[in-house]
Amino acid sequence: MSSSTTPPSPADGTRSVSILEADSDPDRSGLESLEYVSRNTKAVEPAATTKSLTDSIYNYIEENGRTYHRYKEGSYVYPNDESEKERLDLQYELLKILFDYKDFFAPLSDPQRILDVGTGTGGWVIDVAMRFPDCEVTGIDLSPIQPDWVPDNVHFVIDDACEEDWMVEPSSYDLIHTRMMLGSFEDFRDIIARGFKYTKPGGWMESQDLMPTVCCDDGTMAPDHPLSKWTKLNDEAQMRMQRPVRIGNKLKRWFQQAGFVDVQEKVFKLPINPWTKDEKLKIVGRFHEASMVDGIQGFSLAPFSRALGWTKEEIEVYLIDVRKSISDRNVHCYHKVYVVWGRKPYPGELAMG
Repeated sequence: MSSSTTPPSPADGTRSVSILEADSDPDRSGLESLEYVSRNTKAVEPAATTKSLTDSIYNYIEENGRTYHRYKEGSYVYPNDESEKERLDLQYELLKILFDYKDFFAPLSDPQRILDVGTGTGGWVIDVAMRFPDCEVTGIDLSPIQPDWVPDNVHFVIDDACEEDWMVEPSSYDLIHTRMMLGSFEDFRDIIARGFKYTKPGGWMESQDLMPTVCCDDGTMAPDHPLSKWTKLNDEAQMRMQRPVRIGNKLKRWFQQAGFVDVQEKVFKLPINPWTKDEKLKIVGRFHEASMVDGIQGFSLAPFSRALGWTKEEIEVYLIDVRKSISDRNVHCYHKVYVVWGRKPYPGELAMG
């Protein structure tokens, strides 16, 4: 991975995104933007249903003071403890704001069955199930970290999306959704191919993923920026573990290669802290800063220790400057978030075209 100090060229295949304007007062908290969140957040009082799981699934793996999933242990390199659950919930909220409270971008109407792959704490599933009360919404994950109290049309299943069988007949889902799957699979093209298999003709698959490359448009980020250097080191570790993280900018091409049509791509800029002048992006940046600062240990421990042979103490010392760089308002850097959606064609549609 390499840092970027200039706007992307058309040759990179992405849709152009606007230049962000820096705040003239970089120390302004942005907390006044919380009003934006409160105006757009709906209260949720879900109905009750429960799912029982075997006790062994809850017998988590402990490593370097964090816990990891037991089912298919080792296949997912990030923690599943309370600290990570809180970070996942915060990440979900910041993406809701970034996306202007769109749960998905595919032109979906009257769905009967929806699947969320890698559901995490299940927030997306619950919101979508409340939006479509007559639709069966299922979330699958390796860790049982979802709430017990959910709408009646929600089902959480502990399962591995790498398995060929997705519990239903092919061509079953109106929408298959993934979000923030970077570093989760050996080859995300396999997941897209299964998504194509299990999506109904005319149905949609959508993936929303952060590209970890640290970008900057105004030259305020030095070549030796600690977060940018960490990103390159993390990329090396993840590649050694066969869990690549640079997948966001490839999604559109992979969707097309899998057979999806009407494939669309939308690219968002996600500030790493609240350095921007825009009020919505300022609060998004504050949330992303907290998510990164709180999550950087969990992102680093397993890859750096398992793949690079670092000790926990070495990792903790290294992360001190990385955390400081995340919170530096004088460096106007950001991540790109790629949203890609495509439709499974109807039988004979391509031949007729």
